[in-house]
Amino acid sequence: MIEPDVLHRAFLMEGFTMRPLIIQGALPVECEHLASQLTSVEMETIGGWVFWKGQYQGFPVIISKTRMGMTNSAAATAIAILKYQPCAIINQGTSGGHDPALNVFDLVLGRAVCNIGAFKTPKKALGEGADALAWREAFDMLAEDETDPEPIAIRHFYADPALLAAAQHVRHGYTAGQVVEGIIGSADVWNNELDRIAFFRATYGTVTEEMEGASVAQVAAQFQVPFLAIRVVSNNLTNQQAYNAKTGQACQDFVFKVVQHYLAELSKN
Repeated sequence: MIEPDVLHRAFLMEGFTMRPLIIQGALPVECEHLASQLTSVEMETIGGWVFWKGQYQGFPVIISKTRMGMTNSAAATAIAILKYQPCAIINQGTSGGHDPALNVFDLVLGRAVCNIGAFKTPKKALGEGADALAWREAFDMLAEDETDPEPIAIRHFYADPALLAAAQHVRHGYTAGQVVEGIIGSADVWNNELDRIAFFRATYGTVTEEMEGASVAQVAAQFQVPFLAIRVVSNNLTNQQAYNAKTGQACQDFVFKVVQHYLAELSKN
């Protein structure tokens, strides 16, 4: 068993009976508003990753700026779990829509997240070119048979039921757009090709994409930490809706409502 961090002990000394919940955002626009809402804040930098430690509505909460991308977010998640022993992790922020029915400011509660950037390409000789629509064999990054050199499978990381239920409970308080459940895709790629986006939607079932959630979910699953991804649609090429910078704060405000309800329910147990 990993020893709790000194901050965790401090929370307990202040009368808290639960471990902190971690809210992640990759960029300043996705996390600094969150940090500004905490009280009794202390900022800690570990390597290149920043954590704001404090309280929200009397509950222990840590805001983590993961930085952009799968590697950064996986590292930030591993650090946070080992150091702070969170009761749960919510990864949130902006995303690009895959579903033409989704509009900018709509929220996606990640029923599941999946890595859409791990795949095996077909063999082609030099000069035969490349076709991204032929990259159809997904790699399972957590294959049970680790001796298999080519674990071809799509792996979905499913949301923690209690976290998802908390998000559903407060969904009617969000008025900037609709709130839907769906599959969120993650990769170190910003996809702007509509045929490729349509391929992801048809093959993986994605409704939106970002660059962090699946790597966070993978690490959280290994440590058995409850996880939920919440993403706001900040732009959607499939229906020609441009990026709106105000979506980030709308998502963060909703996430705090989820956190408050989840921790209130958790404190009853």
